[in-house]
Amino acid sequence: MKIVVAIDSLKGSLTSLEAGEAIREGILRAIPEAEVVVRPLADGGEGTVEALTYGMGGVMEHVTVTGPLGKSVDCAYGRVPSENLAIVEMSGAAGITLVPEAERDPMNTTTYGVGEVIRDAITKGCRTFIVGIGGSATNDGGIGMLQALGFGLLNEAGTQVAYGAKGLQELRRISTEHVIPELSDCTFRIACDVTNPLCGSNGASAIYGPQKGATPAAILQMDKWLGDYAALAKETFPEADAETPGTGAAGGLGFAFLTFLGGRLNSGTRIVLDETHLEDYVKDADIVITGEGRLDEQTVMGKAPSGVAKIAKRYGKTVIAFSGSVTEDATACNAKGIDAFFPILRSITTLQDAMDHDNAAHNMANTVEQVFRLIRSCRK
Repeated sequence: MKIVVAIDSLKGSLTSLEAGEAIREGILRAIPEAEVVVRPLADGGEGTVEALTYGMGGVMEHVTVTGPLGKSVDCAYGRVPSENLAIVEMSGAAGITLVPEAERDPMNTTTYGVGEVIRDAITKGCRTFIVGIGGSATNDGGIGMLQALGFGLLNEAGTQVAYGAKGLQELRRISTEHVIPELSDCTFRIACDVTNPLCGSNGASAIYGPQKGATPAAILQMDKWLGDYAALAKETFPEADAETPGTGAAGGLGFAFLTFLGGRLNSGTRIVLDETHLEDYVKDADIVITGEGRLDEQTVMGKAPSGVAKIAKRYGKTVIAFSGSVTEDATACNAKGIDAFFPILRSITTLQDAMDHDNAAHNMANTVEQVFRLIRSCRK
């Protein structure tokens, strides 16, 4: 029996690969002769660097960059030398988890470190980039990243504007004369499942500003400044379009990638599934296993487990999902290719204990073992 495992991370508990190894352990307890293949899975957010780097045979790199508050942070990214490819998560350099809750204010937080990561990868020979842009602490339209790459985001005096969204207020001119030359040889594929435009009631500031610490007054200001920024960018880049779906992702970082760097926005799940060639492993599997931290109605709306199930059903495979918890509306998953799903909690417990790394791995392995004991018995 061949079983292919592609499960997303249980955030705060297990990475994709750790969850996969726990599943492997449970299966082999029940069916020692089974062939279990564990493949990494992510949706473009947290865990994408690890999943893609492992899945593509790359190496991890670490670089010290400017964090969202202007202080140095260590950022990990993946590099696949054979393809001159870098895999980056913007959250590693400008993520909201890097900012203490009391200090969250998108007026001040910057994407400068994201540009520094890209520069570091370029010096190591990378010319192709996959960038996940979920989990940002910023609303600066990507101007910090652009400054780090040599673009001039200039004020009235001709000097670089300040970090953060407040820098947009003083922006008067955009210069490309000092852009690092290697950028012209680079391509950017952006993992983004957000469809918000840059501005307006459904834009970056209005929808995501509050969770980043913005006040109602600041949201109105930032929305106007982003609109002015988009109009100014259009003078240099006529194709700039602030209405394009996804330009509002990561506080306008999507706009910066599309407009200044010629980036393409793609589904994060699709990028991971394509680049790790999951379909090649699923074709001759008997059972496919997937899952994530919580299965609910949202799972079938383009999230990673639904992508796995779609591929598996193309080949008529049985799909089983495991998760930390399930909601009442998770039955929607059954209609979208997940034949059965199981929560791994085995007793009444606190959230802290349930999310403990060792407890989660233990619960996963034990639950999977019992499911596969049943499968073994039914196949006799």
